[in-house]
Amino acid sequence: MRKNDFLMIRKLTIIVAMACMLAGCGEYSKVMKSDDLEYKYAYAKKAFENKRYAQAYTILTDLVPVFRGTPHAEESLYLLGLSYYENKDYISAGSYFKQYYQRYPRGQYAELARFYAGYGFYLDSPDPQLDQTETIRAMEELQAFLDYFPKSDKVSIAQSAVFELQDKLVLKELQNATLYYNLGNYMGNNYESAVITAQNAIKDYPYSKYKEELEMLVLRARYREAVESVVEKKMDRFRTVIDEYYSFINDYPDSKMRKEADNIFKIANKFVNGN
Repeated sequence: MRKNDFLMIRKLTIIVAMACMLAGCGEYSKVMKSDDLEYKYAYAKKAFENKRYAQAYTILTDLVPVFRGTPHAEESLYLLGLSYYENKDYISAGSYFKQYYQRYPRGQYAELARFYAGYGFYLDSPDPQLDQTETIRAMEELQAFLDYFPKSDKVSIAQSAVFELQDKLVLKELQNATLYYNLGNYMGNNYESAVITAQNAIKDYPYSKYKEELEMLVLRARYREAVESVVEKKMDRFRTVIDEYYSFINDYPDSKMRKEADNIFKIANKFVNGN
């Protein structure tokens, strides 16, 4: 094929595509002005199938209140949520999915509505250093889905998402505990705050992949707390360090941080026992 022929074909393809888009926009404008509800609903479904999600949810937003109590009520509300979901507006999608499963708890789409509500919030969950309100919301929705539909074919996906969300919350607590640790004795005993934060995270999420790091942080904080203590508190605090050391190595005998833990133990043991 000659270069000129190729360019001509490409130009024609672009013209045809633009014509199709303009035709679609023209029909969409016609639909929006129409009073024929069935026509509008059929167009909304067609728009969804063609991945024109903004068109779909714009039309459906007007139709859903009108369709309430009609044969289209369930499907139109679910499709409205799904249109927002596919357009990656997970907050709006979750709102409509929640309306659906509250209004139709045994509805045809109740299982999917609960799943997508939670999974959308999971996809929208922010980085660990940011506010985790949406992460908690995602966990609640996904756990509700698992409780209501324990035999769903989406259970494994939901469970994996829940575990990932839990680890995100634990990572945030690990970051908080590390911040306390780094502050040391600045304007108070921040080592104790580091220990409490880390231990609470371990208690709340005992199977997190960050558990080893949290336990090691507890050991480090107890050690620094002992080292920087006044003389009359050192003995008791170094005994606590030894207890934390044995707890850590019992849980993680082959830890990559074992050498650091052993060095902490040697110093603490020498102070307490003189050897």
